[in-house]
Amino acid sequence: MLVLVIHGPNLNLLGSREPRLYGKATLKQINAALKKLAADLKIDLEFLQSNHEGEIVDAIQKARGRVDAILINPAAYTHTSVAIRDAFLSAEIPFVEVHLSNVAAREEFRRRSLLADAAVGTIAGFGPESYLLGLRAIKKIVASSK
Repeated sequence: MLVLVIHGPNLNLLGSREPRLYGKATLKQINAALKKLAADLKIDLEFLQSNHEGEIVDAIQKARGRVDAILINPAAYTHTSVAIRDAFLSAEIPFVEVHLSNVAAREEFRRRSLLADAAVGTIAGFGPESYLLGLRAIKKIVASSK
C-alpha cells in the first residue's frame, strides 16, 4: 500500500509557528512518527510539503493510479482552494483530511472546508495525533475496498 502525505502551506514552520495553536512538534517529527506507524501498518509513504497550490494540484494529479490514498493537511488551502478540490474529484483517490488544531473552534472562516465533503473523513484537533489517526483510517479504508 502506498500513501501520499501532503502538508500544505506554512506547515514547514511547525514547531515555531504559533505553538499555542499547532503545538511544538516539527514537521520532521510528525513525518518520523508517520514513518514509524507506517512501518507497523506495512504502508509505504511519500511526502510533499508545499506552500504552492499548483504544486499540490500537480501532485494529486500525478498520484492517480499510482497511490492507494492520500493523507492531506491542506492548511490554509482548506478554506480557499477550489483547484485542490477539483484535483481530488478528478483523481478519484480516497483521501483523509487532517488538521492539527480544532478548526471548528477557531475563526468563522476556518470552519468551512472546501474538501471535507469529498474526503473519506476529516480528523481535527488532536495535534500530531491527527495525522496518525488519519493514517490508521486510510489503512482500514483501503484494505476494506480490496
